[in-house]
Amino acid sequence: MKKEVRKKSVVPIYIVAVVCLLYALFFDLYKLWNFILLAVVLVLVYLIASKLFPGKKVIVDVPVEEQSTGNPEVDAVVREGKTAMKEMGRLYSSIDNPEVKKRIVEIMDISDKIVKNAVSDPKDIPNIKRFLNYYLPTTIKLLNAYDRMAIQGIEGENITGSIKRIEEMLDTVVASYKKQLDSLFADEAMDIETDIIVMDGLLRREGLKDKEF
Repeated sequence: MKKEVRKKSVVPIYIVAVVCLLYALFFDLYKLWNFILLAVVLVLVYLIASKLFPGKKVIVDVPVEEQSTGNPEVDAVVREGKTAMKEMGRLYSSIDNPEVKKRIVEIMDISDKIVKNAVSDPKDIPNIKRFLNYYLPTTIKLLNAYDRMAIQGIEGENITGSIKRIEEMLDTVVASYKKQLDSLFADEAMDIETDIIVMDGLLRREGLKDKEF
């Protein structure tokens, strides 16, 4: 299970260390009141620095007890999905672009639902495996390339062009993933339609139907 948390920055600690060093240069630390004053100053400095440098949000795994479904094929799909989600979480933490991070969250949410469908409806496993073996790995490959290029800090025909193409492609990826998830419910939708037709026929025969569905 994934959860978004805020990872604290180490900058406030460094600032406190610098303030402590400067304080020692100008005040006599063998005096008790100087120690007390230093403690107060350090607490205030840490609180202020923590506000200025709050850290960044990351996606982490929330440990849960792993249970077998009793179906080795389903278990394999679930494990493969968890591995992919872990890498997506790492990319979310590494990439700074807020729009790309938003797309990553959407992709992770839809992918998680697709994988979970293997548990609720194992007959969808062939389609889900195709998703896990090609679509998701290719998406992760593109995001890794985006991450490597974005940290170069320079603009160029290849880097800038590739970054832009990947950003534009992510909208298509999200839309395609939604269609993939929707297609997994095609059989269920057909079953529902059949049940409605059967129910409609029963109501007609029993004289209980007042109007058309």
